[in-house]
Amino acid sequence: MNLGVAILIVVGAAGLAIVAMLRVRRKAPDGSYFNDGDRAAGVFGVLATGFAVLLGFVVFLAFTSYDSARAGAESEARVVAQQIETAQLLPPAVSGELTAELVCYARSVAGVQWDRMKAGSLGDDLNPWATKLFLTLKRADPETPTEQEAYSIWLQERAAREEGRSDRIHGATGVIPSPLWLVLFFTAALIFVYMLFFADSGERPVVQALLMGTVVAVVVSTLLLLQFLNNPFHDGIGGLRPDAMERTLKIIDQKLGPTERQMPLPCDARGNAL
Repeated sequence: MNLGVAILIVVGAAGLAIVAMLRVRRKAPDGSYFNDGDRAAGVFGVLATGFAVLLGFVVFLAFTSYDSARAGAESEARVVAQQIETAQLLPPAVSGELTAELVCYARSVAGVQWDRMKAGSLGDDLNPWATKLFLTLKRADPETPTEQEAYSIWLQERAAREEGRSDRIHGATGVIPSPLWLVLFFTAALIFVYMLFFADSGERPVVQALLMGTVVAVVVSTLLLLQFLNNPFHDGIGGLRPDAMERTLKIIDQKLGPTERQMPLPCDARGNAL
């Protein structure tokens, strides 16, 4: 989410809440609607504490998913760079083809795949270049000890790459289920309504505005933080970007010799198959 939009949402929500509080204050009795302020404050403390505890667990869950997606993207990019080196040690019949398909794999992750993650339409679809890499590897016939060792290492790196990809795309689907969102919004609405009963015609308007505005601003900003952590792939501040894979593409270009750099690739700049 764009930072400017988030600020507008927080300010707008707090402003509307303040307007509602001041309107209720006009007809509120001196000392608020509660005869026993201490008892009302105790009930509000229970309500706010329950909301805070639930919110804390959900934030921890969402942040764990966010960090896992970030680490998965970096791990996947690192393994792709390692596989480029391993591909040069495989039989010449498949070495060049695997190198070209790895470049297309990296381009697809940083291009088409990332766009689909931001749009939430990636789902469980495989990277098409992963399948092509596997089919190409099946044609390999390692004969020398070096080729056989490289073949074994490639399989290990492939498993690590798929694990990193799984962690990356896990964060694209969101980890907070709908019932949790409903409970959070319902509890936030209860807090807002409960705050209106603290309207006190005996207090100055600025005090009443501060009372309501700060509570609503904190609640709304925290919910926006949850939305950010639950959907980390975006162009706004703090959003995950394909920096690791783009850096890997630069590393690949440096590792390959002049001949490999000029080899035809079966994809365009965004990883679409030609």
